[in-house]
Amino acid sequence: MTGLVYKSTGSWYVVKTEDQQVFECRIKGKFRMQDIKSTNPIAVGDVVDFELDDTSDTITGTIHNIHERKNYIVRKSVNLSKQTHIIASNIDIVFLLITINNPPTTTSFIDRFLVTAEAYGIEAVLIFNKIDTYDEAMQDEQSYLQYIYSDIGYKFLKISAQEKKGLDQLKQLMTGKVSMFSGHSGVGKSTLVNALESSLHLKTKHISEQSKQGQHTTTFAEMFDLSFDAKIIDTPGIKGFGIVDMEPSEVSGYFPEFFRLQEDCKFNNCLHKEEPHCAVKKALEENKIAWSRYNSYLKILEGDDEHYRQDVYNDDRIASDETRK
Repeated sequence: MTGLVYKSTGSWYVVKTEDQQVFECRIKGKFRMQDIKSTNPIAVGDVVDFELDDTSDTITGTIHNIHERKNYIVRKSVNLSKQTHIIASNIDIVFLLITINNPPTTTSFIDRFLVTAEAYGIEAVLIFNKIDTYDEAMQDEQSYLQYIYSDIGYKFLKISAQEKKGLDQLKQLMTGKVSMFSGHSGVGKSTLVNALESSLHLKTKHISEQSKQGQHTTTFAEMFDLSFDAKIIDTPGIKGFGIVDMEPSEVSGYFPEFFRLQEDCKFNNCLHKEEPHCAVKKALEENKIAWSRYNSYLKILEGDDEHYRQDVYNDDRIASDETRK
């Protein structure tokens, strides 16, 4: 039998077939025996082949094959630095939810996520969420971020799940596609899914006033069928986003504004650091490229994987003076 993985709990996988039958499945030991660097050999969004087990009182299955993935979103495992974690696979479009101060989202996090989406050929759209909570200063920060990323070419939406603002535009982008919502804990992913499909009743929690960080409500990635011909993968909130398997010479190619200037650099292998006659650095000095983007690029190039401790928020807030150089 063949089906689509809708939920992964680490040991069990919920698989749905084309005729809408749902089975709980385990994986064969060989998946753990093969030289798989990922902490999760099977991810939500995978198409798998499985066999039903006759030895159990309940009908369960055993997955014995994974179909080739067209793409996936992957990051470094938080606790196992040499391994990766596949967040989801076979995605048509990914939405990164950004909040200004509730909790704060850093440009470094945004850029790392966008680089990964670019690397795996997945369309990425930025969602500025909770706009109903913005004061004047927060509106200024949002407008500045909007200017940076729309100038590069990224689509964006401004949304309030509470006030139902921007939901129609979001549904238009999601219709007929497999979408993924991602972002920090507390940015409102589950609340937004509930606003799109109120019958789901996903659990939500409030932001901690002391830390301004969200509390995990989604423990495992899970896919849901929505009533307007769309599928959504809701993912656990993530703090850091370590870049995986990327050579230094590749990184600038995943910054679209850098890539467009690459051919104007004197050297074909220019890393845009100390090299003379670098078109990217010239554009940076002329304020045609955002300093925050260049700083993110250098951090990725140097392998500086952040884990978003509280001090990272203090050093890398989205409206920092460094961002506005």
